[in-house]
Amino acid sequence: MREIVLDTETTGLDPKDGHRIVEIGCLELVDRVWSGATYHQYINPERMMDEGAFKVHGISDEMLQDKPVFADIAEDFIRFIGDDPLVIHNAAFDMKFLNWELKAAGRKVLPMDQAIDTLAIARKKFPGSPASLDALCRRFDVDTSSRNLHGALIDSRLLADVYYHLVSATQAGLTFGSSGSGGEGGTVRRIAREPRPHPPLPTAEEEAHRAFLESAVKEPIWQR
Repeated sequence: MREIVLDTETTGLDPKDGHRIVEIGCLELVDRVWSGATYHQYINPERMMDEGAFKVHGISDEMLQDKPVFADIAEDFIRFIGDDPLVIHNAAFDMKFLNWELKAAGRKVLPMDQAIDTLAIARKKFPGSPASLDALCRRFDVDTSSRNLHGALIDSRLLADVYYHLVSATQAGLTFGSSGSGGEGGTVRRIAREPRPHPPLPTAEEEAHRAFLESAVKEPIWQR
């Protein structure tokens, strides 16, 4: 089972007000475990950053001047996510921006039922409790020490851990057996499953080191 954990950063709160996506970060999960595959892209929004948004993610106008516009990266993004489920925290926000950008680029929009909203899952499971990504990280003891500001890729890493805990805590297997009382259909027995250990995701520093090696060392001997 392939799923894509996805997060975006934007210039503001609503594309109807002219705001745009400035960063997309995705992780590929296979059977709810990170495969190692990622998609990460900064995007030139062709407009100025709102001060409030800058305080959240720290992405400046200067950082984005030489980055591609969304239309230029749309094909790679679509190819990476495919038709697989998108795991998003507060999916309505990200899907609204993604579909605005896709439509503006002349691409097919994403159906809302492709998104799995972890915010909705958390609110249903823990009614009345804080359900932000930070709050869920605290609840599930997910380490956020490597994050100073919000970022699409690092938040996707955190969300992958939160999603694993949310699903492990809510799902159970179903087996069907004889009722033993006259054969009037089967009874349903719920069996709890032990969660599999979730491998640690790399830190931002480890990802930066890997990217440096890939760019600086051609045909390394450890990959032969």
